[in-house]
Amino acid sequence: MRNHTELREFILLGIPQTEGMETVLFVIFSLIYLFTLLGNLLILTAVVSSSTLHTPMYFFLGLLSIFDMLFPSVTCPKMLFYLSGQSHAISYEGCVAQLFFYHFLGSTEGCLYSAMAYDRFVAICHPLRYMLIMRPGVCVSLVMAACLVGCLHATILTSFTFQLTYCGSNLVDYFFCDIPALLPLACADSSLAQRVGSTNVGFLALMLWFSVCVSYTRIGIAILRIRSAEGRRKAFSTCSAHLTAILCAYGPVIIIYLQPTPNPLLGAMVQILNNIVSPMLNSLIYSLRNKEVKSSLKRVFRHLVFISLE
Repeated sequence: MRNHTELREFILLGIPQTEGMETVLFVIFSLIYLFTLLGNLLILTAVVSSSTLHTPMYFFLGLLSIFDMLFPSVTCPKMLFYLSGQSHAISYEGCVAQLFFYHFLGSTEGCLYSAMAYDRFVAICHPLRYMLIMRPGVCVSLVMAACLVGCLHATILTSFTFQLTYCGSNLVDYFFCDIPALLPLACADSSLAQRVGSTNVGFLALMLWFSVCVSYTRIGIAILRIRSAEGRRKAFSTCSAHLTAILCAYGPVIIIYLQPTPNPLLGAMVQILNNIVSPMLNSLIYSLRNKEVKSSLKRVFRHLVFISLE
């Protein structure tokens, strides 16, 4: 890719309209990032350490915790680095890697949400055949398919973005290397890359959202057919945490795309919400709304206290 550009690095200008707030933002984002890592690490530890959680539902939850640690790590460390007063520069190769892994992890996590929705659909609508349908081979295949879709999606976007020549300004008016911020810097015509990016992102998001809606529509119909109120409550409680996490993930994206006129500051805030805050909220949602996870976390804490007292 170096042959296609005269630039060796880009300069990330940061979050729009936040000049003079670097110290405050550094403290806020550092705490959120730290809590995100610790919260998801605890959930992953709880899932791995408890034999009662070795089921398809918690297999996907453990993977979600891993992605919720990796996804913010693509953009947050560099952002914290320059918010602390260090260099805003990012190498050309670093920019390529940042864009690729941002879209790879983001789209793979979106596919994982769809797989989790399908898992809840099978659990509610076909409870007697649940373990047969969601056997280990099927779960692994769903995860591999999610990773394949994410890799293909990210490769297409990265290839079309960085096949262009970047030979002019290297000032990226954003807090990380994203396609809308990079394409205006290209010396060549970027309309094809822009169309491919918009179509690819829009189509994938639409398909994933549609799959989630289909699964939860079927789940809702099945729950309404349950005669007892207690039965409906138990059925809903098995998927309420996942549904809440999906709304937290897709809600900000829906808000930003429904804007009649794009607002740079609002767009950046929504991206930060998706990149950093949503992964943190997932750990809270699944730990506070799931009895099995809370019980396992209590055992983990008791074990840690016991070790520290020895």
